[in-house]
Amino acid sequence: MHKKIEPSTIKALALDLDGTTLLPDTRLGDRTAQCLKRLISKGMQVIFCTGRAIESSRRYYSAIGAQGPMVFFNGAEVAEVPDVKLISSNLLDLDVVDYGIDVARSMNIHFQVFFSPQSNAALGLEKNCWEALFIEKQGPEAEMYYEHTGIKPMVADLKVTISTPGLQGVMKAMFIVDSALHDEIRAKMLDRFGSRIYMARTYPTFLEIMNAGVSKGEGLKTVMDCRGLKPHEVIAFGDEENDLPMFSVSGFSAAPSSAKEKVRNAADFIYGSNAEEGIVGFLEGVFG
Repeated sequence: MHKKIEPSTIKALALDLDGTTLLPDTRLGDRTAQCLKRLISKGMQVIFCTGRAIESSRRYYSAIGAQGPMVFFNGAEVAEVPDVKLISSNLLDLDVVDYGIDVARSMNIHFQVFFSPQSNAALGLEKNCWEALFIEKQGPEAEMYYEHTGIKPMVADLKVTISTPGLQGVMKAMFIVDSALHDEIRAKMLDRFGSRIYMARTYPTFLEIMNAGVSKGEGLKTVMDCRGLKPHEVIAFGDEENDLPMFSVSGFSAAPSSAKEKVRNAADFIYGSNAEEGIVGFLEGVFG
């Protein structure tokens, strides 16, 4: 039996982006944008909870005028936007990154690292470089990621980069490789580091590594505290397993019909596919 939502009690929507709110080509659909703008104009808080960096999320929250604390990097970073102000971060240890580089080199696969803004001074970067992305070599995976996010990577020897004095850790590391290899990579990393790390598939070819304790659920809890929100005032939306922790901290959960089976089974509500902007039908059905 579905939970019943009382529309007047809902104050916030916690939205995953890719696979949930966005079209398959990563555009924000016109109908979705207009719907979210209308809700914001009536006082609804829209909170993006995404694996993306702030820089690659900016075009989406700017398009609808959403602002305030939001969740980035699957919860490794919570920051207020549009005037970016860091609220919290949970950095991945450098020895994990070092081993990830070894794995990537031995398997000849793409590996990339996002550094936190706290690292800018050590890396000699400008202060306004919010999350610096480093890769070892250009290739189709790097090109695809650039097209997907709009973030331009810096090419460098990652072993040399992570040995820079003054670095505390990284925001996240990430393999981009055929999903058939994900289990093998996951096994290597977990055998070495176990409960020290959190791994999540966030896109068909993306396998991300973050520090233990990082999750969209923990990030959303921080955001809810900042915004003074209670669980029964929040609906969380997601399509991948990394969205499940959000479902457990919000009062209600919803997933597109295109979501992973495990996510659909956990959601209180199922709506149409993201390819058809199904979220619009759900929101109009609840809020009119």
